[in-house]
Amino acid sequence: MPPQSRPQPRSRRSYDQYCAAARGLDAVGDRWTLLIVRELLAGPRRYTDLHADLPGVSTDVLASRLKDMEQQGLSTRRKLPPPAAAYVYELTDRGRDLLPVLQALAAWGAPALAERRPTDAVRAHWFALPLLRALAGTGAEGVLQVRLPEGEFHVRVGGAGDSYGEGPAPVAPEAHLALDAATCVAVSSGELTVGEGVRTGRIELVGEGGLAKALRAV
Repeated sequence: MPPQSRPQPRSRRSYDQYCAAARGLDAVGDRWTLLIVRELLAGPRRYTDLHADLPGVSTDVLASRLKDMEQQGLSTRRKLPPPAAAYVYELTDRGRDLLPVLQALAAWGAPALAERRPTDAVRAHWFALPLLRALAGTGAEGVLQVRLPEGEFHVRVGGAGDSYGEGPAPVAPEAHLALDAATCVAVSSGELTVGEGVRTGRIELVGEGGLAKALRAV
């Protein structure tokens, strides 16, 4: 009688639960996955750019997560036309549907920010998610360029839907906002409105259109 082999552990990442939350975590519950989504919500990114803006992730883990995201239908990889000749990763519609999930997670995690720790990395566009949530329901609508000491990003609020991107906006923004990280955290948490920040000198707001007027009024 042949010796019985020991059962091998099954290499699976599913929770095997007939539950919508469990199914969602099957797709995005691994460490780093949602932060990769955060980066790709800002637009198509090259692998090197992703690695630079995800301090602490190893190249192996990043490559593995990107592959998993493609298999789950959250992102795609495409080659840019010459002369770039580089590959970029971008979210699918299903991947972009994670925007409100990340906004809710950022709102829940905001009280844990407190003071910035010496070991904390920071990128300007990381503040886009909570800022978008803070501007929801204010009547603000249009493209807003935001400048922090750490860099710039832009957000589109209202109209066709919320979105954000790193760096200058691809179209002329209706208003420009300048503030520091601590003030952006205060606005995002509801401790301070943009209008209050402008009136107290903590925020510089440039613009005369409807977007700027709505922001000054809140």
